[in-house]
Amino acid sequence: MSLKATFDNRNTGENRVTAANAKSIAKTTVAVWLTLVLSLAMSCAVSAPLSLALPPADSPKPLQVYFVDVEGGQATLFITPARQSLLIDTGWPGNNNRDADRIVAAAHDAGINKLDFVLITHYHDDHVGGAPQLAAGILIGTFIDHGENRETDDEITQARWLSYKTLLDSGKFRRITAKPADILPIRGMRVEVISSDGALIEKSLPGAGQPNPVCANSPQPPADMTENPRSLGTLITFGKLRILDLGDLTADKEHELVCPQNKIGRIDVYIASHHGFKQSGSAVFVHAIAPRVAVVDNGANKGGSPSALDIIKSSPNLQALWQLHFSEEADTTHNTAPEFIANLSGPDADNYLKLTANPDGSFTIFNSRTKQSQQYPALPPR
Repeated sequence: MSLKATFDNRNTGENRVTAANAKSIAKTTVAVWLTLVLSLAMSCAVSAPLSLALPPADSPKPLQVYFVDVEGGQATLFITPARQSLLIDTGWPGNNNRDADRIVAAAHDAGINKLDFVLITHYHDDHVGGAPQLAAGILIGTFIDHGENRETDDEITQARWLSYKTLLDSGKFRRITAKPADILPIRGMRVEVISSDGALIEKSLPGAGQPNPVCANSPQPPADMTENPRSLGTLITFGKLRILDLGDLTADKEHELVCPQNKIGRIDVYIASHHGFKQSGSAVFVHAIAPRVAVVDNGANKGGSPSALDIIKSSPNLQALWQLHFSEEADTTHNTAPEFIANLSGPDADNYLKLTANPDGSFTIFNSRTKQSQQYPALPPR
């Protein structure tokens, strides 16, 4: 039935509508409906929840960091928004190719088939030992290290250095020997060398350099003569986020970095030195850098000293302590809470932690065991 017929049928008394009036009313009704529909569409477009809106085309991409479980060694994989990769250390040798396979699996999970840079912090078994196996399993562009092995009197360390040197002598890889204050050529994040071959940055970093009053009651520790204080340590900056990885740098070198002035300043993410061993991670150092989050790449029976974990947990500004393993040396009083541990006691499970960071300084950490993520918002301007 037409709109005119509908109105004409209502012809009793004052309700009768003429044909002319019907046309007028019809036009008005259609106009009102069109106005309502357009208004509703515009309202939805403006007030749609952000979760339903498409991100802008130039939305910044995140930095991804995998903390690979190499059972108390180190293997930390960075993938920048520019799709360049940096691996810090290669884990242990042997073990039926365990550590190399786990690193390659992390790379494939991130969607990459090549490691652009592999940084060797120093030549101990658990840091450089897996390099030959890794090179056989994935393409590597450039190795970065601190120079020659300085612990030649240790048979295993010298053997690992010679195996690594054989890789370099093959001519298949570029090599960078880094010095303090060098900026490494990695696109998508800034990687500044803090320590290398026993030397440290001479000048404070921008925004740092404040006097450290704790130093008055913190004597200089004795010098360590192993490869540990030779560690190639870096500060990685991604937008407003600062991540510190100093390898196995020992307390004597840590003291020089924060006494009498704090040359580094505050850190967002501290990759705990020396797997949380008590020879590193001194209170005068950890409390000076005051990390928001610390990640300990310990094994069940390597690293995670009770005193080192306690120092981290007592640091000002700490929001969370994460561990790759429950430390059997430390009881539940010293270990972090279970939800922040990738591998609890029991059979080898190969669980990892993954950090995803945004340029504004916000980040999340994902625990592959629990399948849960913890979010850390950007800090307000200081």
